[in-house]
Amino acid sequence: MTIRAHPIMTTVTIQEAQAQLPDLIHRLNPGEELVITENDRPVAKLVSESPKPIAGLRPPPGLCKGMITIVADDDEHLKDFAEYMP
Repeated sequence: MTIRAHPIMTTVTIQEAQAQLPDLIHRLNPGEELVITENDRPVAKLVSESPKPIAGLRPPPGLCKGMITIVADDDEHLKDFAEYMP
């Protein structure tokens, strides 16, 4: 099997897709794309869906842990917004 991985895209030939479609589908990560080619030309794209959140349920805490970094406590920038503050 010839799989060429791109950042979020994998490419397979139509023959490989026909022979291994269930396995290829189950290996896709959410949002990942699988491009199917014929004669080195793209003919179809399969995109894995992200799981849908269940309505009414709150996401668990900590999903963004480590994504925000506070460089310094700085109240100096608030002076620019003094006229808008009560």
